[in-house]
Amino acid sequence: MGPPTACGTRVCRGSAVALCERCVHRRFPIAAAVTDDGHHRVGGRTLVHHRSSPEVPVSADRLPAPVAPRLRRPTWRDPRLLVGIVIVALAVALGSWAVSSAGRTVPVFAADGVLTPGTPLDAEHLRTVDVRLGPAAEHYLRADEPVPDGLVARNVVEDGELVSRTALAPADDVDARSVAVPVGSVLSDRIHSGAVVDLWFVPDADDGTSVPTPLVSEVVVEQVDTGDSGLVVASGVTLHVLVSSADLPDVLAALGADGTIAVTPVAGAS
Repeated sequence: MGPPTACGTRVCRGSAVALCERCVHRRFPIAAAVTDDGHHRVGGRTLVHHRSSPEVPVSADRLPAPVAPRLRRPTWRDPRLLVGIVIVALAVALGSWAVSSAGRTVPVFAADGVLTPGTPLDAEHLRTVDVRLGPAAEHYLRADEPVPDGLVARNVVEDGELVSRTALAPADDVDARSVAVPVGSVLSDRIHSGAVVDLWFVPDADDGTSVPTPLVSEVVVEQVDTGDSGLVVASGVTLHVLVSSADLPDVLAALGADGTIAVTPVAGAS
């Protein structure tokens, strides 16, 4: 009979002929004799065997405790730190740009006196002011740029008012003729340079029953010639009004007729 073979457990050791009890009885079911020390004798040979040790249950208390990962201090090479620095730098730059833009002033032209339709655009009628306009600055006449040639006021620009580009036009596009109108009645203090008025013709009548007729409506007063500086001036005043080419014949005819011209301010106009 050949040598006993191991069962593969850890108590069966190859050449040491150490077999477990199960292997001895399976290999030598009859010939094996048990000695006093618990070994088997087979054919004069003593086989050392061991009892299989019971499996020791593993409790949850003996499981290795998980090790928490240690936090590492961020370094300059950490991409999250670099992204945060970039975001902060962009926010600071954007805030500085917004503050500087809001406080930046630009030089623009303002009317130095009332500009009436047809007034030429030159240094005599303009002055420079520094204002904060932001993107709206492009809609006004910039003082740091050359004054365009051949432009006149299209409508009334009050004294100190910023000169808008829309208030200007080429001289050929403005149909306004200045006519001197002597006024024989009392003028209101609302009639001044740049005011809008209506002209009425009052014919002479011996019996005092003359009926006024409207002559022209909503004309601009270019200039008031009077020696009195009070709010209300008496007769002897001459108004320079701006009338269109279409109304010019009627106004000139009234000036040559027997009668007077009355001036009334238009309600709601300057």
